[in-house]
Amino acid sequence: MSGNWWLNRLRVMSASEIVHRLARMVRCRVEKAGFALADRPPPKGSTGSCWVDAIPKAFTPAIYLDAADRILQGRFALFALEAADLGFPPDWNKDPLTGVKAPLTFGKTINYRDQKVVGNIKYLWEVNRHLELVTLAQAWHLSGQRRYAEGCKTLLESWFAQCPYMLGVNWNSGLEVAIRLVNWSFAWHLLGGDRSPLFAGDAGAGFRSRWLEMVFRHLHFVAGHRSYYSSANNHLLGELLGLLVGSLTWPLWRETERWSARAHAEFEREALLQNTGDGVNREQAVWYHHEVADMMLIAGLIARANSTDFSPAFWTRLEAMLDFIFSVMDTRGGVPAWGDSDDAVIVRFSPDRHLPVYRSLLATGATLFDRADFKRKAVSFDDKSRWLLGDAPAGRFEGARAEKVRREPRQSFPAGGYYVLGADLETDAEILVVADAGPLGYLSIAAHGHADALAFTLSVGGEAILVDPGTYSYDTSTPWRNYFRGTSGHNTLRVDGLDQSVAGGSFLWTRHAHAVCENFEISSRADRLVASHDGYMRLSDPVSHRREIVLDKVQRTLEVKDDVRCRSAHLVEIFWHFSEGCDVRLDDGFALVASAGREIRVDWPQDATVDLVRGRESPPLGWVSHRMHEKHPSYTLVVTKKIDGDWSASTRISVSRGE
Repeated sequence: MSGNWWLNRLRVMSASEIVHRLARMVRCRVEKAGFALADRPPPKGSTGSCWVDAIPKAFTPAIYLDAADRILQGRFALFALEAADLGFPPDWNKDPLTGVKAPLTFGKTINYRDQKVVGNIKYLWEVNRHLELVTLAQAWHLSGQRRYAEGCKTLLESWFAQCPYMLGVNWNSGLEVAIRLVNWSFAWHLLGGDRSPLFAGDAGAGFRSRWLEMVFRHLHFVAGHRSYYSSANNHLLGELLGLLVGSLTWPLWRETERWSARAHAEFEREALLQNTGDGVNREQAVWYHHEVADMMLIAGLIARANSTDFSPAFWTRLEAMLDFIFSVMDTRGGVPAWGDSDDAVIVRFSPDRHLPVYRSLLATGATLFDRADFKRKAVSFDDKSRWLLGDAPAGRFEGARAEKVRREPRQSFPAGGYYVLGADLETDAEILVVADAGPLGYLSIAAHGHADALAFTLSVGGEAILVDPGTYSYDTSTPWRNYFRGTSGHNTLRVDGLDQSVAGGSFLWTRHAHAVCENFEISSRADRLVASHDGYMRLSDPVSHRREIVLDKVQRTLEVKDDVRCRSAHLVEIFWHFSEGCDVRLDDGFALVASAGREIRVDWPQDATVDLVRGRESPPLGWVSHRMHEKHPSYTLVVTKKIDGDWSASTRISVSRGE
């Protein structure tokens, strides 16, 4: 970890965080010396209840058996690697991407950011979350074929042997230990719980004992290593989720009652704190919004099944989060890719890597909250929703009637900072604009936020036109991380080649641009948003940026007016990022954009110069990424102007009705 990172991090630390970090350093030394570690108390009593009354079975088994067979053949799906050949069982300490093998030294002292030591930690930790264990357990549940259950045992026994307690990088992160616990819980129930055939006989009893011993050590680790400061976001929620789920699944030790009670209270508090009242996750990253919603679903269902339900406020907040997804989703299920995305899931309920995760959330929510409007956009009851809720709710979903009174999507999320401008919503002629006038991210580091103030996306008839290009990489050693989260990677304005906010590291912003919505109006004829931000007021000659977006629903035009206020010379650039499905060509003073039978015309300010870029490597520009380490060339229109004082620019986007 570089000295510059620590210096930047210290700048945003509070006194209490510094004290907390010092205490953690002391604890680490004590544990390394062999003290304050988990003992080996024998389990007593019976395990907890399954998350659902009856584990569903109404699936197409072949999909799950094929996925399980690939795992037994040693082929794992990891981000951009469709079928990484890791062997069965894999080497749990070897990075699948680089081949680097992490050392079996004391886990908490390993620098997991150092690729020379651990390789690419995202790939290494992804395997160790044990998502594949659930797939194998599902295959056994659906088929009864013993080899899938035995595959689960082989994976677990090999992990116990290769990852001794507190040694290696798999004993470094509380979040990773917690997610492994959650997957163990689902696999435990899918394999039959206490009555699993894997536990039969003396050998089975020995395996059960070894698994439970490791469960207790996982619980003890998470209880003592929670992220109350720098990662007090989805990391803290994930840690609390693992502690809660593990304690409720295996309430077999005297500590588990205390752990589950504390995790329950803290998880609810954090869920309400980290998600605004209008349903927006404060990390300002839609994939993490989805992950946190999944955490809340899993926690809620398991707590409810074990008679420790959350409060009505908790469930209301979850419904609001799904309502936000419903409102920003276009007519074909597309959602803007705001903020960071690492493609990770808590539990891989479906082996389908192309599962529409946002529609899946709406399908689950349609049944949980009796929301026919959610059903309308979800379209169908997917496998993940069936695993979570069971076969009977799936039947209710299919038999539910449409609402007699049409419920329209919300268009204003002032606490979260997002605004929706729309025409002909939920039709083939739909125009949907989602604009960002919210915070950079959560807490002082805003780890997963992007420098995208006043950016917006545009879809027409469910086809993406102007997009947020995504994330692509968390890798700090290449320029791609900075590009995809920087201002030039979004549909907004940049000054002097600088990002609106100041980065201090790959997951750290030391200075935040603050965006403000000045006015938002909706009517039958037009929707209008006026917003501004102060990101460039830090310059020696302060620069303010104010943007007005007006959607004329009758003329089907979008007018974007950018006002820049300053006193001296600056370079101003406005970026327009098009979906890779768009064909863009320049004409005299305008651009024509063709997509799925529709034509969109973009007229730019005539006193500026224009460049059309596609797939440029250095510096990066003209790319779209839909998953980690996978990118596609796409067109980016760059409008550039050297100004010497105040400047106003109007961009007009005209949308045809199509074929």
